[in-house]
Amino acid sequence: MRGRLLAPAATMLLLAGCSGSPEPPGGPAPASPVRLVAYDGCGKLLDELHRATVEKVGPTGLDDSPVLPADGTWALGKVPGGAESRAQGQAPPHSTTNSHEPGADEPDLVKTDGRRIIALAGGRLRVIDQAARTVTHTLELPGETRYGNGQLLLSGNRVLVISRQQRVVAFDRPGPGASPLPMPEQLMRLTLVDVAGAPKIVGSMTSTAGYLDARQSGSTVRVVVQSRPRIDFPGRGDAEKATSENRNAVWAAPLEAWLPAFQTDSGQTFRAPCDQVSRPSSYAGSSMLTVLTFDLAKGLGDPQPIAVIAEGSTVYGNGKSLYVTGTPPEPFTRSPRKRAQPRTDIYKFDVGGAGRPRYVAAGSVKGSLLNQYSMSEHEGNLRIATTTGRQAPNDRSSQSSVYVLAQRDASLTEIGRIDGLGKGERIHSVRFIGAGAYVVTFRRTDPLYALDLKDPRRPRLTGELKITGYSAYLHPAADGKLLGVGQDADTSGQTSGLQISLFDVSGEPRRVGTHKLPGASSQAEFDPHAFLYWPESGLTVVPVLRPGRGAAEALVLKVAGARITETGTVRHPGKSGRNGVDRSLLVGGTLWTFSDAGAHATDASTLKGGDWLPYG
Repeated sequence: MRGRLLAPAATMLLLAGCSGSPEPPGGPAPASPVRLVAYDGCGKLLDELHRATVEKVGPTGLDDSPVLPADGTWALGKVPGGAESRAQGQAPPHSTTNSHEPGADEPDLVKTDGRRIIALAGGRLRVIDQAARTVTHTLELPGETRYGNGQLLLSGNRVLVISRQQRVVAFDRPGPGASPLPMPEQLMRLTLVDVAGAPKIVGSMTSTAGYLDARQSGSTVRVVVQSRPRIDFPGRGDAEKATSENRNAVWAAPLEAWLPAFQTDSGQTFRAPCDQVSRPSSYAGSSMLTVLTFDLAKGLGDPQPIAVIAEGSTVYGNGKSLYVTGTPPEPFTRSPRKRAQPRTDIYKFDVGGAGRPRYVAAGSVKGSLLNQYSMSEHEGNLRIATTTGRQAPNDRSSQSSVYVLAQRDASLTEIGRIDGLGKGERIHSVRFIGAGAYVVTFRRTDPLYALDLKDPRRPRLTGELKITGYSAYLHPAADGKLLGVGQDADTSGQTSGLQISLFDVSGEPRRVGTHKLPGASSQAEFDPHAFLYWPESGLTVVPVLRPGRGAAEALVLKVAGARITETGTVRHPGKSGRNGVDRSLLVGGTLWTFSDAGAHATDASTLKGGDWLPYG
């Protein structure tokens, strides 16, 4: 088929430094120096892209390229403090989206500044007056349908909506008189909305680059996208001839085939300048990671793109640094025994300033990571937890490690490591808190490992708790406690339903409280942004799907001392399938819950009374 657009990244050098722990079988590769390669002109850049891409071409184009691994969620975030409001006076205390780091807001379905709530559902933006408990405005977004997906960020009176959409484009077909072939094409759309009064669209930008994630600090937003070369491969028939034709197509492709375009509604098109494209030394790939920068107060003008020739899938940021990680494609083999051990490549950007970020370092570690919570920067060092192993059903060789990487010039170099966590198991959740770390691995039982990382060169294991089941998400709670949301299981590893655990990790970790719902599951197990915890009162809310109860409801708990007690549940009316609760917020003494069908406000302490705001 013509129009194949995927291309793999080639091998990048591995980085590892000295480690105080013993080297396990299949452990990290020896350290190698890294140099970042930049381009002062477009000729050299295009030549390298031509050469890297043509080596991957076969008779059907670049069809050996992997699909980007999904993080499993769209990342979510926290509204920055000090946001403008439409009325004078102080906003009531309110929760914000559950995010990884307080300095890096992340996109979500719902945002609030304590006075108004901005919710996205069914391709429409709703503005809710939380005090009056009314939907004051509804705005239909361009290109969206009732099944559209998207997320938003809020800064003062500006809302940025980030959505994945699909459009149909025509690809030429070979042969005289052949009509173009309509093909679906993914599109990322950024829509900037002013909500000072009735919401109005003040700017938009589209791109065929694939959206990965975004982070916000103040009014500055960084959007990370991944793209692959857009080359129409003409090869047909005989494999040798088709390969030759496809390689000729690569050599003839212009630089624009690799550098994604970002088009505004005013007709402007932006691409990363050649002097803003880099790669790690020894890397010869054709995929692009691009970071865009916007000041929401100024609109969607020049996104100041900066690009790295690399694969990416997971984004972590803390307001000062932005990390993007990816797993390079493995050579295909039908034998699991011969498959290469996965590794994670890491790219670091300095985003401490308001303008274009700087690509400052690259590194690599053995194994694959679970999600962004497997990473954390502390005192300038990156901590990252990964699992090695071939991921085959009966593979017992897996084990997990926590690495500490320091930036040395352009390299992320290993300075410490601890290995051997959960042998024969895989990581199910990670949480770094200050100089400590907590890692959950699981196969039949749930070891919760407690690690001390105060000395980054000598990480050490300080405790291990083995219980049935596992925690898929860990959240810090008051008084040195740790909340876990996951699944209960029997001794053989067979899961049996939702389990919320309370751990005391002030010393040797021990579980002090549980709440179980047989047969149930929660979106919070794989999407932390569905989780709400209010430390002042211990209010904890998770959406729960239970057998025989239809759509998901909000389970409301109180966590106090060493106890977890159930306060009750909140259900949304209707049976349309759109009434499943997926988010919650606390504003003053009101608990707000949200679904695609509407918003519900109720007393947070009693769950009595309340108002239903249908979206219509």
